[in-house]
Order: sequence, then structure tokens, then C-alpha cells
Amino acid sequence: MGAQLTAFLDRRDAQAGPPGKALDAGCGTGSHAIELARRGWQVTGIDAVPLAVTRARARAEEAGVEVTFVLGDVTELEKSVGRGYRFVLDIGCFHGLTACERDHYADELTRITEPGASLLMFAFGPGRRGPLPRGTDRAEVERTFAGWRLISDAADSGALPRPVRRGNPRWFHLARS
Repeated sequence: MGAQLTAFLDRRDAQAGPPGKALDAGCGTGSHAIELARRGWQVTGIDAVPLAVTRARARAEEAGVEVTFVLGDVTELEKSVGRGYRFVLDIGCFHGLTACERDHYADELTRITEPGASLLMFAFGPGRRGPLPRGTDRAEVERTFAGWRLISDAADSGALPRPVRRGNPRWFHLARS
């Protein structure tokens, strides 16, 4: 887990009340969802790749934590994962969606989260990088997540591989109004 994500979760653990429901959007093989479960969150991870979800389930079982992993579409969250989330983690999901999908995703996140919920998003900056995601910037995040307040926009200061650093990776922290 990256240093900035760990620092965010440590601050959150120290300042906020007990963990509640958390969603790992685009969870991949589940490493971040597993860490959230270790910290006491009731975690659901969603991904559109069947093999990733299968591996995530096996990793959670191996780690001895309870996480619900769902094969599904992040533009149809309410149908797949329900409501009542206090925290959403998005590491590389939003920035890979089309403009239309981004709007649906933001609407769904607003629908499934509680007022005051936090969204922590890792995304590349905008740019053309062949098959890699087109990225996003602060203005697009603020426009797309109109029902949310941007708390911070920070460059990733971790020890990332050079090709990843070239993508101008950023962490966006938002709170739902």
C-alpha cells in the first residue's frame, strides 16, 4: 500500500469514529480492500474483471479477513453493492472511464454514499499515453463530482516507477455534501 494512502487511513483512523461501510471501486485483486478490512471496515470491492475478483476472494480468504467482492459495473453501483457507504477508495478506476461513464459513476457514488462520506481517488493527470487511461485533472473532478467538496488535490510523492511518475499521478480527497 502506498505511503500516501497509508497516511490518509492512519489520519482517518485517529480522527474519525469507528469505521463503517467502505467500497473499493475497481478493486483489482483486492489488496486495498483487504487492508481496509484489517482496519475494521465492512468492505465491498467491485471490479469488472472476473479473474481479478476470483483472485481477490482467494487473497481475502488467505488473509483471514471478510470482504465481499462483486463482479460488476461501477456505473451501476446501487444495483450491485447497495447503499450506506462512508468511505470510497478509487485507485485508478475513474480516470479510465469514458466521459459518459464518469458522469454515471459520480451519480452512483453520490446515490450509494452517506452525507459526509469520503472519497479518496488516485488518478493520472490528463494526457495521451497509448493504451493507458486518459487521466483527469482537478477541474474535471470538481465538475463531475458536483455534489462533493474537494478537500485536497496532491501529487503522489511516493517512490513510484518512472513511467507512472510521468503520468502526473494525483490523490484527490473529496467529501460528499
